Amino acid sequence: MLPIVAIVGRPNVGKSTLFNKILQRRLAIVEDVPGVTRDRLYAVADWAGYNFTLVDTGGFVWEGDPLAQSVTRQAREAIEESDVVLLMLDAKTGITADDEEIAGLLRKSNKPVVVAVNKVDTYTGGMGDVSEFYRLGLGDPQAISAANGLNVGDMLDTLVTHLPKMPEQEDTDVISVGIIGRPNVGKSSLLNLLAGSERAVVSPIPGTTRDAVDIDITRNGKQFRFVDTAGLRRKSRISSGVEYYSMLRTIRAVQRCQVCLLMLDASEGLTEQDQRIAGIAHQEGKAVIIVANKWDLVDKETNTMARMKKELLSGLQFMDYALVEFISALTGSRVEKMFPLLEDVYAQYNRRITTGLVNDLLNDALVTNPPSSRGKKLRIYYMTQVSVAPPSFVLFVSDPEALHFSYIRHLENRLREAFGFQGTPIRFTVRKR
Repeated sequence: MLPIVAIVGRPNVGKSTLFNKILQRRLAIVEDVPGVTRDRLYAVADWAGYNFTLVDTGGFVWEGDPLAQSVTRQAREAIEESDVVLLMLDAKTGITADDEEIAGLLRKSNKPVVVAVNKVDTYTGGMGDVSEFYRLGLGDPQAISAANGLNVGDMLDTLVTHLPKMPEQEDTDVISVGIIGRPNVGKSSLLNLLAGSERAVVSPIPGTTRDAVDIDITRNGKQFRFVDTAGLRRKSRISSGVEYYSMLRTIRAVQRCQVCLLMLDASEGLTEQDQRIAGIAHQEGKAVIIVANKWDLVDKETNTMARMKKELLSGLQFMDYALVEFISALTGSRVEKMFPLLEDVYAQYNRRITTGLVNDLLNDALVTNPPSSRGKKLRIYYMTQVSVAPPSFVLFVSDPEALHFSYIRHLENRLREAFGFQGTPIRFTVRKR
């Protein structure tokens, strides 16, 4: 679970510009108009060997219309949720009454705060004196220019010293399972059924579950740790800080689990939001079982299950390795199959193949279906598995640019045919020997 760094401040001080600069890519909309950032943006950032979730918040507005007040509430939520707060100030305007209000709020929060004084390249003071900002009582101000990247690296060096130490590795004998999906698909109902008691609040109102709840369950001598997450909603429907941070907690839960149960509504079929949620699990490299719930509501004909499974995997082509199971959390139908299925997928997620077997497969593939080099000289020397969870392989070649991605896909299919790896992604790295 990655620590959270929230960028806060009043409007138009350059929060989104700094957000993009740290990530080295343009995710936030940057305009010279106060209040442009309304929906919160988040992304995984890294600096000096530290990984953290960076959150771009809207500006604090103490008085204004209901929308502005909603943005301010979300910024307050960001402070409560964060491990470190990055306070952005404007060197051109100096300290304002709003800055003093925000600083007072941060002092009361007892959170580590890094003070970044932005726009130091746009006023006559240059990169020099920012001493007036000591008056806020939040430590040493860091003079930066988010637009030009000046001193941003030094500021990040200071920031990462405040990040909490990563927790010790969880017990490897416990299978950690994240139950993910959009609201009202039956996540809490499934959790209660698996636990054998009402451990999570169940309601027909979408979005009832706000927080992630860990529940330990032992079945046939094997321990499972289930995380029932808040349902992910479309960005346009995230109208409050509580909704937004429920989504953020869901993403953090995915990061710390090993197997994801991606719950869908079988009576509705695959939706765009289901695809987006599946993408989160895939990008995080988690094993996945697609759970089509409410199977009791589906009108069935011959081969309905096989047809629907094909449709689901066709709509999730990037996740065609996932297993699909049809259940009814309401009636309990087929739910008991989940435990042995979880054990099997977890075993595949942690499966390791010896280098000898891997290269036997590679050599056979090179003979039966040699790669196209697209006019370049290409030799594939050998392949080895370097890690598990998910299974990850390195290919050593003469020219990485000459190896087409389609051949990597071919090798992935060969690995799955030979060794299984059901339910888990497989990752490849191509290196020049």
